[in-house]
Amino acid sequence: MIYETLQRTFLGNTLENYCWFAGIIFIGLIFLRLLSRLLTLFIFRFVKKYSTGVGSDKLMFLLKKPLNTVILLITLYLAFNRLDFPAEWHMAATDRFGIRLVLYRLFQIAIVGALTWVLLRLTDFLGLVMMYRASLTESKSDDQLVPFVKESIKVIIVIFAVFFMLGAVFKLNIASLIAGLGIGGLAIALAAKESLENLLGSFTIFLDRPFIIGDLIRIGGIEGHVEKIGFRSTRIRTLEKSFVTVPNKKLVDSELDNLSLRIQRRAKFSIGLTYDTKASQFKNIISEIQAYIQKHPHVLPNETRVRLFEFDSSSLNIMVLYFVDTLEYDIYLDVREEINYRIMEIVENNGASFAYPTTTVIMKNKL
Repeated sequence: MIYETLQRTFLGNTLENYCWFAGIIFIGLIFLRLLSRLLTLFIFRFVKKYSTGVGSDKLMFLLKKPLNTVILLITLYLAFNRLDFPAEWHMAATDRFGIRLVLYRLFQIAIVGALTWVLLRLTDFLGLVMMYRASLTESKSDDQLVPFVKESIKVIIVIFAVFFMLGAVFKLNIASLIAGLGIGGLAIALAAKESLENLLGSFTIFLDRPFIIGDLIRIGGIEGHVEKIGFRSTRIRTLEKSFVTVPNKKLVDSELDNLSLRIQRRAKFSIGLTYDTKASQFKNIISEIQAYIQKHPHVLPNETRVRLFEFDSSSLNIMVLYFVDTLEYDIYLDVREEINYRIMEIVENNGASFAYPTTTVIMKNKL
């Protein structure tokens, strides 16, 4: 009785086939996450000895979605493979153009795309391993090279995936296709002129090394720390904590100031005193400021200059110039603040006053 019921036909398929279809999908959905986890752990076993410092949880996070997609596509293929189109629909075979061929090609494209996604995520995991190893070295060159190598591998994977899809799915002659690209190469180069210039700029940055990741640079009106150097652009974290993306071509062609390569930080400013300050007071103030700055432990004594600089409209200005022997911005600010407080004390102890914009009106009595 049960066997006869299962052999009843609906739309060209028996009830047994529909049960297989539903059962495969049900089991696939239930064990989707479990199979994904088992596959990830299986893959991790082969790379475990090379991935010191990067645990399986990172690989699990990266492969979760792409492996779920691959398993789901395989489940759907196995399930729909149990069903047939009704004969009365007169559907064309998969080797002729029709709905069967379109659906089969879509499945092939989807499975190639999902497997490519898996390979890209494995490349990301490889990048994490390389970044961890690079962090153990003192040199920052490898920190800069790892993202570039990772992106290069991902581009190669995508290119091979596209050619594989064209050859395996659409049955195109890859050799002829590559030869044909040479004919249109000039047009493609002209269309991608900016991208090619940025790509060449990235190679110039890696070879000439005007800066590395972590350096503080200034280009145009942008100043910040380099966080990533890519194929097309470089990402800079500004001092305002915003994220700026600069094309590599601009970094190569423009004047770039690598502030991290400075050996000292310069401080230059003027202080204005009132016009009623006597010459003897000026000499004492300049002498005491000069002596204090030269004796400061973080200041280069031979590079210090304190001079009566100019006669302004409402003040007599003293130029203060010195160099702090540190590249740390916070230390530089602390030293400058300490010197500024001492300058205020010196001016106050000598009975002088700081000037501010004033206007003096002289009225004469004609009577």
